[in-house]
Amino acid sequence: MNDNSARDGARSGHIHDPWEGLKRFTDARIAIGRAGSSLPTQEVLSFALSHARARDAVHTPFDPEPLEQGLQALGLATIRATSRVPDRATYLARPDLGRRLSRGSAEAIAALGAEPCDIALVIADGLSTTAIAANALGFVSHLLPMLKTIKLSVGPVAIVENGRVALGDEIGEILKARMVIMAIGERPGLSSVDSLGAYLTFAPKVGRSDAERNCISNIRAGGLKPPLAAEKAFWLTREGLRRGLTGVNLKEETGTMLPED
Repeated sequence: MNDNSARDGARSGHIHDPWEGLKRFTDARIAIGRAGSSLPTQEVLSFALSHARARDAVHTPFDPEPLEQGLQALGLATIRATSRVPDRATYLARPDLGRRLSRGSAEAIAALGAEPCDIALVIADGLSTTAIAANALGFVSHLLPMLKTIKLSVGPVAIVENGRVALGDEIGEILKARMVIMAIGERPGLSSVDSLGAYLTFAPKVGRSDAERNCISNIRAGGLKPPLAAEKAFWLTREGLRRGLTGVNLKEETGTMLPED
């Protein structure tokens, strides 16, 4: 910062942060400056807006219709399902109920009589319906052609309201899938309300632990872009099936680098 800009900042009451130039590299809240002993008004308002967007991501009702139409356009069969959670407030207070299918949904999936498949795809709203609307279809549309290159069969896609990660294990078990890929809205942050997570579990069944899954996180335009996330998911799928495992003993080794831009 030169002497002139420092004097201008002092006259305005806003003391600039020397990290100001680094803000263009991250969405994190850095170099917010200060006005006297307080935050600048603009930063206070920005924080309040980000907090409101994060709350909206959690509480906005899940609309499965556009996602279902998009998946069917890709040639995928779909089925809607719900967890044992009766409402959103209970979902937030009782994670255990979000990990199991409602009785009606379990019976409906079983009634499909689907043939055993290599991959069960599950998409759940999780903690961010915003993430599902923004990124779920893009992730699947990039992953699906990769799965077809090695002739992996994909079962009916379950679209789940008020689901948690472990719920995918029950669906994969019912569909007799060799692996389940669960795409779910991640807990929103103040700088990332639309982050999607993908969890892969070999030989899914009720009772699998988190140590038996692989996770790809922060799938969004401002993070790990869906095409690159799909590439990583494909590698984990192929190697997981080949080695007969997922989780802590399977490390993603694609060597794919983030694009320079």
